[in-house]
Amino acid sequence: MARLESELVIIYPMMSEDTVKLIEGENKITFIVNNKATKNDVKRAVEELYEVNVSRVFTRVPSIHTDDSRGKEESLRQAKPRIKSL
Repeated sequence: MARLESELVIIYPMMSEDTVKLIEGENKITFIVNNKATKNDVKRAVEELYEVNVSRVFTRVPSIHTDDSRGKEESLRQAKPRIKSL
């Protein structure tokens, strides 16, 4: 399967009361991603675009009963800050 460009993998960050709690409590960020993206694509895109180290990627495909879910996949990952050496 061909690799997707980082800019095409992440569609937008998901912001809701529940996702803000995950960010604050567990350092986990939720994004809506391209449905054709693999976990490796998501990991690489987040690391490149946000300059963090991703420890794990979890994905979930939303119910097909919602019109907004076509071609999109929800992705949750735990990020560790990347330490830059000077």
